[in-house]
Amino acid sequence: MSAEAERLLNVEEYLSRERESAQRHEYWDGRAVAMAGASRAHGLICWNVANVLGPQIRRRGCEGYVSDMRVRIPASPRYVYPDVVVVCGEPAFEDAEVDTLVNPTLVVEVLSPSTEVKDRGLKLFAYRGIESLRVCLLVAQDRTWIEHWQRQDDGSWRVVEVTDSETAIDLPEVGASLPVAEVYAGVPGTQGTD
Repeated sequence: MSAEAERLLNVEEYLSRERESAQRHEYWDGRAVAMAGASRAHGLICWNVANVLGPQIRRRGCEGYVSDMRVRIPASPRYVYPDVVVVCGEPAFEDAEVDTLVNPTLVVEVLSPSTEVKDRGLKLFAYRGIESLRVCLLVAQDRTWIEHWQRQDDGSWRVVEVTDSETAIDLPEVGASLPVAEVYAGVPGTQGTD
């Protein structure tokens, strides 16, 4: 007995279904992939990053979103929901629905055991193909560790691993500085635990 072949969705079908759905789904290679629930540590880190960056980026004329702003990765196309996304300058959206950003400046992904391989592999590779993107931060939730990817003037990417809770990550692309201790404030199992 053979299993029925999975029917792939085109972009229009995905967007139509996603806009009606109570649950969020990313779109990869014709498949709508349900987003997993977030842990306490994941939620705290997202909240901390948004609270630290928010006042700083607004002074620069940027705006930020936590978890619910869909981003289109043009080459594929793929659609993803970064944990935190910042856009500087005029935000550009895919269509009149204004729910799919196409020009992010910075994205943050908080890594979890179930998503780390994809986030550090396929997703990071896809993000690096977004022309407007200047910074990508991959943040561990079980230890103090941030991978800071920064696009260079020649288009190449430089990566720095940050494990010192006493340092801050300089983010001139969005007019901000991100103290590592603040990212992990109150997060169990990290150096940011109060």
